[in-house]
Amino acid sequence: MQIFTSYFSDIKDINSDLITIFLYGNNRLFNKQILEIKKLLPEEIDRILKLEKFRAESESSILIYTNKSFKSPRIQLFGLGAKEKLNYESFRKASALSCLNANKLKIHNITFLLPDLPDGLNLKYLTQSIFEGAFLSQYKFDKFLTSTQKTNRLKKITLAYNSKKLKDEINSVKVKTQILCDAVLLARDLSNMPANQLNPDLLAKYAKKSAKSFNYKAEVWDENKIKKTGFGGLVAVGSGSNHPPRFIILKYYGNKNKKMNIVLVGKGITFDSGGLSLKSAENMAEMKMDMSGAAVVLATVQCAARMKLPVNLIGLIPACENMPGGSALKPGDIIKHYGGKTSEVANTDAEGRLILADALAYAHKLKPELVIDIATLTGAVISALGHHVAAILGNDRTDIDKIKNAGDVTYERVWELPLYDEYKKQIKSEVADVRNLGTRGAGVITAAMFLKSFISDKNKKEYKWIHIDIAGTAIIDEGAYYIQSGASGFGVRLLIEFLRTNFK
Repeated sequence: MQIFTSYFSDIKDINSDLITIFLYGNNRLFNKQILEIKKLLPEEIDRILKLEKFRAESESSILIYTNKSFKSPRIQLFGLGAKEKLNYESFRKASALSCLNANKLKIHNITFLLPDLPDGLNLKYLTQSIFEGAFLSQYKFDKFLTSTQKTNRLKKITLAYNSKKLKDEINSVKVKTQILCDAVLLARDLSNMPANQLNPDLLAKYAKKSAKSFNYKAEVWDENKIKKTGFGGLVAVGSGSNHPPRFIILKYYGNKNKKMNIVLVGKGITFDSGGLSLKSAENMAEMKMDMSGAAVVLATVQCAARMKLPVNLIGLIPACENMPGGSALKPGDIIKHYGGKTSEVANTDAEGRLILADALAYAHKLKPELVIDIATLTGAVISALGHHVAAILGNDRTDIDKIKNAGDVTYERVWELPLYDEYKKQIKSEVADVRNLGTRGAGVITAAMFLKSFISDKNKKEYKWIHIDIAGTAIIDEGAYYIQSGASGFGVRLLIEFLRTNFK
């Protein structure tokens, strides 16, 4: 599917299966807009409005079939509600619902008319939001369905506007949004892929293919190098599987004038059975998506490279399966991680933090300006925040606030939880430096506190670090608007917005 933009002077000349016109819902403004539409369809509009009782309330719509003077056979009036209450997410949802309505009509293309800007919103983000909602709404993971079962999708999305002065700005937004949405769909596809189609080695091959296609570098360590380098957590967690672990390093250098490296670390558990601390059968199939953090990191680096962002970005992905084989990690085991610190395994289903510990310790070698790890790390985050907001924790106040701001714009929102020293007691071990499972309560915080143990070097100097727990937002049971059930790709738009806003 492609995104197009077009200048227009007369709506009657737009050749599309469906034209969507956004309308604001307060009475004075609504009546003014309807007067303009009556000039186009003087006979039909009063009768249709009366029959449908349409007043442009939020997410309401009516379909009008045009006369022979129009090249497009249909116009959809789509209500946004009160203009003064709108934000960018309002337009994402509106364009998504408009496209989902179009899918029911089994048509192939849709044209949106660019609406007047509400106060407080700018053209760039409003345009991007319309494109995002429309494009992402068409996603469905149907790679393994036969062709006769595949869902009808739009083939072309067009945004029409009536001022030639807007051409360059809107075209620039279109190109970048297409790249961004492609990255989100990559993250969704990788996360939705069944474990028999995406083991650690196949994930590494995806990374190498992406790097070759989009002009960045991908280095892959096999199990021998992982073991030789001292990644004890990755070795231990992967030891119960027939598919050996991989460590993937992605490198994109978009600003050769600066040595500042931003490091992204993504949890890459391609399937999580829980290991010997076996999960219940209910919903275990979702654990093919326990590598959503890795998918986000890969997609973000790919997107940054395609957009040519002026940032030096390194992605670290420890990848393995957590399986209950005869050689599997056992409760009570003690692991020696990269850098020498040890951890006691209280529960083999708290495995993500064990592999992230190696990557976070290794990140010191890269002399990072900032390290951000992103992971489906805890079920506790769902209890705390549900499926609408991710948890964010860390030691860098400035960048936490910047990521929060990026979340407000993209609606991939984050909520900060504390990392007070008192929580250290909950992961204290009598036999190792740290324990991989905290005592009862504050599971999101104690998991982050475990990770924090590995961000300091031998001199106890910490780099700037942020942890984002996406267990509640990356895996969705019920889809809506532009996010379908399954993998959401949460984090790609958030991180790209953070990077392109703050590193110029």
